Amino acid sequence: MELTSDLHGEPLPVSREGSIIASVSSTQDLKDTAHTMTDEELTEKVESLLLDKIKHGDKQALFQLGQLYFEQGQYESSRVYFERAKEQDFQAQYQLGVIYYDGLGCKTNHKLGVEYMTNIASSTAKLTKHLIHCAQFNVGRAYFQGYGVRRQSDKEAEKWWLLAADDGNPRASVRAQCALGMIYSREETLDLKKAFFWHSEACGNGSLESQGCLGVMYELGLGVKKDPGSAFECFKEAANRGNVYAMGHLVKYYYMRKLFTKAADLASRVAILGDINQMADETNCLPGYIRKGISMACFFYARALHMGQGTKENKEDAEKYYSRAYYFDADMCAMLQNVTTHGVI
Repeated sequence: MELTSDLHGEPLPVSREGSIIASVSSTQDLKDTAHTMTDEELTEKVESLLLDKIKHGDKQALFQLGQLYFEQGQYESSRVYFERAKEQDFQAQYQLGVIYYDGLGCKTNHKLGVEYMTNIASSTAKLTKHLIHCAQFNVGRAYFQGYGVRRQSDKEAEKWWLLAADDGNPRASVRAQCALGMIYSREETLDLKKAFFWHSEACGNGSLESQGCLGVMYELGLGVKKDPGSAFECFKEAANRGNVYAMGHLVKYYYMRKLFTKAADLASRVAILGDINQMADETNCLPGYIRKGISMACFFYARALHMGQGTKENKEDAEKYYSRAYYFDADMCAMLQNVTTHGVI
């Protein structure tokens, strides 16, 4: 699997409590009453409480209110309070970097977004310790995409991601570890042993994307000896955790071993998926590879319907799913059609 430009940024590391609502609700102000409120009532109460704290000079509440609005998708309002908090709060600076780079509730300003991230990524302040690796990943992302920097540079991206990955530290940026695995799988920067190493590190630290990548590497013998058993285990576990690309490969695994009922059953469920962006947000997987996974499932389901393998023959529905496979990823569909023509499938 190669890295593609539709790479998502590293979000602000969450607090132990999770959301700002959960964090504020656990304080003395709301601890005894929060459980009696509806979600809407609790949100309004937290907002009111933070506004009152700001009125009385509480500077931390500026960031908290900005973060509340950010979590609610009210990006314009969140930016106002992050701007007010940025001089004394590095987390506010981080969120401004996210907002400006991704154009959330404002006109995109990649350069300003990168400036905020670079300031944090290069900081020696103790209060930035939990932010540095995430900011380093985002600076690397900017160089990889070529936005907000002098010029696109894979070399600079690699440099920043190596810093962010911190030798596989589980507390560092797992996204950077996964990205390194992918960048070393590209023709321009090919080093499959490094790719396997970084995907292994990222997978061990919880990366769902890398777990699917390891399945492909074991299946094809890329950077590691071919091991169909390990490939299957990677695909199966990654699929169970929501990796759609792994689901597509698992469908292929079943089909190629003539386990047609299993193949058709899984393919029928994957083939109807459609909200790519939502799945990408939920799984931290690249949208392009989610599309490939759905395309694979659609193709093999169409094949099963066409041949009556593991499901009732239905040539009309088969044509629909062949078209759907092409819609989600034309290259994947063409490749599968080619190997079918040559009798591999």
